[in-house]
Amino acid sequence: MADENQPKQVKSRERVQKHGEVFTAPREVNAMLDLVKNETERLDSRFLEPACGDGNFLVEILRRKLAVASSNYQKHQSQLQYEKDAILAISSIYGIDILPDNAQECRVRLLEIFKEQYQSLFPKSCKPECLTSAEFLLSKNIILGDALTYRRIDNPQEWIIISEWSMLPSGMMNRRDYEFSYLVGDSSADDLFSDLPCQTFAPQPFLNLNAQAYGE
Repeated sequence: MADENQPKQVKSRERVQKHGEVFTAPREVNAMLDLVKNETERLDSRFLEPACGDGNFLVEILRRKLAVASSNYQKHQSQLQYEKDAILAISSIYGIDILPDNAQECRVRLLEIFKEQYQSLFPKSCKPECLTSAEFLLSKNIILGDALTYRRIDNPQEWIIISEWSMLPSGMMNRRDYEFSYLVGDSSADDLFSDLPCQTFAPQPFLNLNAQAYGE
């Protein structure tokens, strides 16, 4: 008998037939992520799910990263440091999906997890700008697009753009934009999602700017 409390792996037969959409169950998600456990617990380790669905993998990655941010807070008791850690965690998570409802649901799920922990730790001192920053980052990092054609679904003339975020000492986020096709092409073995040291072509950003994603 099916467990009604478990997330559904299939939304409809039509979606399976048309898009091959079957969601990975939580048990399998956690088993796979445990294979790279150390990376899931690094706040700055970037993860990209090119067919993210409504976010089963990304949700669990964010939970693990926020657990690290919470543990750091318990040690240092600094709300500002927690906020920077949490923003860094959410900025490191990327997803692409071809279905609008999946992309939107993924953003909503990730933001709710972020809000839930933030508000539980700081029920009287939550900063609206921190939540706004998280929502902004998700609007950029969870993309409605086709990872096979490298183009956006909402505007097929546009390439998918991946934004690289890094925290500056001031508390602002530095943003560099890359075309997704260059990051996954054969000439780009050294990319935003690799920790392997190698002397290969590194894609150059076409936009480099400071974004007020989160500041003091």
